[in-house]
Amino acid sequence: MAYPKTLLDYGTLDGGLVRMMERFKTEGTLIGDEASDRFIMDRPEAALLGMLYDQRVRAEYAFTGPQRLMERLGHLDMHKIATTDLDELREMFAEKPAVHRFTNVMAERTRDIAQIIVSDYEGKTEKLWDDGASFDVIQKRLIKLPGFGKMKAQKMRFVLHYFGYRDLS
Repeated sequence: MAYPKTLLDYGTLDGGLVRMMERFKTEGTLIGDEASDRFIMDRPEAALLGMLYDQRVRAEYAFTGPQRLMERLGHLDMHKIATTDLDELREMFAEKPAVHRFTNVMAERTRDIAQIIVSDYEGKTEKLWDDGASFDVIQKRLIKLPGFGKMKAQKMRFVLHYFGYRDLS
């Protein structure tokens, strides 16, 4: 995957994701570190979870949360996460530095999302968006996930585009 050639107009957005896209224009990196960007670009589940974690924490911290989770689990395999004991997952989220400041709820949402990805998308996160569906269809799929409301689902358009998953220009 590669960074997009066309930049999307994000003039209607505000917050940390905008800061990341502004950094991309000036520094060529979204998170502030090319290795962290590459981690998200190489793992669809990291892109989805990064967007999930982008709540009440700095966006860059949210998008590095999946990497911290992978370091603790040894994987980001949705099949395995879906069956991980919730108390164990909560403990991993709480290890310092925490995966997310809301360790309990984000651990639960992560496992719940993994269960949906396994049951509805054969355990492959990219099947949420890589079937050629319009973004309206993708957005409807995202809204069905725990922790994804309309606004977060709309922001996922920029995540998919800027991290190179779909050209949504």
